[in-house]
Amino acid sequence: MILVTGGAGYVGTELVGALLRLGEDVRVVDLQWFGNSLAESAGLEVVRGDVQQFDEAWLEDVDTIYHLAALSNDPTADFMPALNITSNVLATRRLAEAAVSRVLRDRRTIRCVLASSCSVYYSSVRPDGDMERVTEDMPVSPTSNYSKSKRLAELELVRAAERCPGFCPVSLRKGTVFGLSGRMRFDLVVNAFTLQAWHRRVLTVNGSGEAWRPLLHIQDAVDAYVYLLSAPASAVRGRTYNLLHKNYRVLELAHWVCEVLEKHRGVDVRVKRDRSGDNGSRSYYVDGSRMTSDLGFRAERGTTQAVIEMWDALERGDFGARPEDDATYFNIRRVRELLSSPASDAPRGARVTV
Repeated sequence: MILVTGGAGYVGTELVGALLRLGEDVRVVDLQWFGNSLAESAGLEVVRGDVQQFDEAWLEDVDTIYHLAALSNDPTADFMPALNITSNVLATRRLAEAAVSRVLRDRRTIRCVLASSCSVYYSSVRPDGDMERVTEDMPVSPTSNYSKSKRLAELELVRAAERCPGFCPVSLRKGTVFGLSGRMRFDLVVNAFTLQAWHRRVLTVNGSGEAWRPLLHIQDAVDAYVYLLSAPASAVRGRTYNLLHKNYRVLELAHWVCEVLEKHRGVDVRVKRDRSGDNGSRSYYVDGSRMTSDLGFRAERGTTQAVIEMWDALERGDFGARPEDDATYFNIRRVRELLSSPASDAPRGARVTV
């Protein structure tokens, strides 16, 4: 049995589908703030639950955990910093404690794969515009609420593994994910640019556009998670891997999206620069070669096909007539919507220190 926390989310939905196609039994735990796009299937159990109150019973017969549940971007983490800590750090601690208890009781091994983030490498662009390519061995410098919580979550798993040899955690520091999902997001840079192009024929780049971003196709993320199922425990226990396809400057990426749509769909899209706010300091240029050299896995999908697929889905109306107005496709807007509803079961968050 495989447990996927956040399994009804953007990446989780695609991961669960892949695991089921492999014949795995899957248990999903998710609050379903963004709905549930998982189709009923043999071998699938869906629990509407909150990992902040982790129930050890969710680990019954489980030998692998994919821990994807979290507040998953900077805006939501900044909007609710206390909930960011409880959701991303304390929930991870409780999951690890439950897993260790289960390992010690049943005398078996549980593997846990954490969805971490390349944003732990936030650094400044040098005056010449260049950046050092960061590897897993270099010091991290998380500066935002979100990136700090991801680094703390990694440490929670490492500490648990130090206490229990049968607990086998591995952290995947993913680049910014893009591409189609059954639970779609349009607040990730490639997806956002594609929606802007479709809706307005204009892409807005804030600040200088010189900041670097590592990018990762959603299906490469899924493939990497699945690949780790069969990787030797001795090779991955306590390890951290960067996972990305390619680094792009934001301005370069915007122009590339325009070129793809002009070449493949015959539409003219222009780039607009908004210099009212410069986000150039939020930048990271990441080396993803360790996962290839250690395990033989390489993320190989680029942005071209993903942009075309998202454009075609928008043209078909797969996301409704006005997806730009639908909060379910934008994490921070959906969280604000939930918190403004008296009937919502979304937690308001308490003041928590770690």
